[in-house]
Amino acid sequence: MESGVHIFISAGEPSGDLHGSNLARALRHLRPDVYLSGLGGRRMQESGCHLLYPLAEEPVIGLWPAVQRLPFFVRLLRQVEQWLVCSRPDLVVLIDNPGFNWWVARRARQYGIPVWYFVPPQLWAWGGWRVRKMRRLVERVLCGLPFEAAWFRRRGVRAEYIGHPYCDALHQQRYDETFLHQQRERGGTIVGLLPGSRRREVEHNFPSLYRTAQLLSLDRPELRFLVACYRQEHADWIRRYLQQDEHNAAVVVSANGQARGQAPPLGERLEVHVGRTAEIIQLARVCAAVSGSVTLELLYHARPACVLYRIPAWTKCLAPLLLRCRYITLVNLLAERELFPEFVQVRCPAGAMAEALGNWLENTERWQECHQALLELRQRFFQPGACQRAASLMLERLQAGYAAAA
Repeated sequence: MESGVHIFISAGEPSGDLHGSNLARALRHLRPDVYLSGLGGRRMQESGCHLLYPLAEEPVIGLWPAVQRLPFFVRLLRQVEQWLVCSRPDLVVLIDNPGFNWWVARRARQYGIPVWYFVPPQLWAWGGWRVRKMRRLVERVLCGLPFEAAWFRRRGVRAEYIGHPYCDALHQQRYDETFLHQQRERGGTIVGLLPGSRRREVEHNFPSLYRTAQLLSLDRPELRFLVACYRQEHADWIRRYLQQDEHNAAVVVSANGQARGQAPPLGERLEVHVGRTAEIIQLARVCAAVSGSVTLELLYHARPACVLYRIPAWTKCLAPLLLRCRYITLVNLLAERELFPEFVQVRCPAGAMAEALGNWLENTERWQECHQALLELRQRFFQPGACQRAASLMLERLQAGYAAAA
């Protein structure tokens, strides 16, 4: 293979930035002279990738926010196109984020640059018709879930299962032992609240997580609640929300719809932390989480959890048309049964969530059953090395291309 191999990696979300950084390190391990460029975030930059723009640092979720930022995306696409023309990367690698990445794929194919998808969008779950784009624009798909590759192959897409790159990230985790010690010294039973990695997710879902915590606290004075924030701005928003909520106390409603009185402010029983997700999951007896890749982290720690995702009212009628799988949570899809109760609702499901979490808190046998099922699933699913396998396949592809051209 010639020197000067150039791979362009496009990631537009925090999870994509994480997977892109691990892929970059794997590529550099196999080919120290590889040149990496792309779109991503802080982690990719630290791993030696030249960023055209830190797209993963400001992820967009939802149709309307994307429309509002359309002029920005048009300008960014022009910048990407100019870079592809001038620098001529040998391979373009896309990581999830299908909205913008489809356009990157179109531009790459237009200039004869092969495109691979590493951690593809979940087309099998919703919007399955988009597989036609995958078939037309992407040369090869590297799948992170066992059933994905077969699904894609049945639809004419060249795909293979290499394992989920999140497994690599979790095996590399290092914990703040001082934080763990300090929290354990304080005593009590900890409930983890995981409000998501995007600002809109936090704003839409944290109020329901907080109401759940208030309900749980009514009869359980021993509980403490730790909120795991991805960014400082998320923590700042949550603290402002909590200050306002104390002045506008709401009525707590139980799972059966009965009012249970004024919602108590949790005060010092609730703490907000940034960058402590792994530690909080490890400390928690149970968790309440917004749907996302954090559910794989919950699986890694074998921690029973409820999964929440509040949806706008107008999307409720469209969900049956778009959603094509029984569950939205990766853990449940892998287990082929509901280990994590799911609450994908328009209205606040705090009552039902508190009831589900309360069952685990009060019934050690139920908690142990879920914990054991998660341990068994983890044993089957968590096989590290996805990034190394992906890097090897990419470099083999480029080697074959050079050999054919020689």
